Amino acid sequence: MTASAASLFEATRKKKRVDAAQPMLVDAPVVKPPKRERRAQDFYPTAEPEAIRALLAYDGDRIRAAGSVWEPACGKGDLVGVIREAGIPCSASDLVDRGCPDSWQADFFSCMRPRGNAIITNPPYGLITAKDGKGAWLKHTMEMPDWTYCALLLDWNWPAARTNGFGLLMQKYPFSYAYLMRWKLDFTGQGNPPNRHAWFVWVRGWEGTPMQLRFMDRVDARQGELMMENESDD
Repeated sequence: MTASAASLFEATRKKKRVDAAQPMLVDAPVVKPPKRERRAQDFYPTAEPEAIRALLAYDGDRIRAAGSVWEPACGKGDLVGVIREAGIPCSASDLVDRGCPDSWQADFFSCMRPRGNAIITNPPYGLITAKDGKGAWLKHTMEMPDWTYCALLLDWNWPAARTNGFGLLMQKYPFSYAYLMRWKLDFTGQGNPPNRHAWFVWVRGWEGTPMQLRFMDRVDARQGELMMENESDD
């Protein structure tokens, strides 16, 4: 190696050591992603019928045994329509009239008794989450008399929260079992849903091990049989 080449190599090596010691992008501004505003009244409809069809396929006997269903956050009636098509009487209400057939306007927290022996709904997440709602929807539901079955469609991470005493609330009102969905629900219609969801189920007088984990498929033989039964009733 010539003297000039050796000098150039040494200078380059020293420069790399100096550059490595300097923090990168010192002056680069910190850009935070924009905070997504939630919809009014946390209205994220369950437009995909597979969610309720799957629940009816897995828990249909238990739901039918209850005799009637109340959907207290019915929205446009996405869950209600499928439940009624299955031949199960279903009362429907919501804080805002969004066009669900045969429904009425009612504040869920003003209802001291359920309008059906089973409660099935996708509740406003802001009212049942630990951070904002402090589990208020769950507490009100659990303290209602007379229902025998309750299924809430929620984010899979929902029961893991510990803020605002939520952990104690879950200890007081543990769900009987949860169906973790093996597919992702698109509540916004924008594609690429980020989260997994589950049906969390409470059965009054449950004698089994609480908080059981079960899995739910989007389509299986049970959903197929259910849809065939519905079509034959048309």
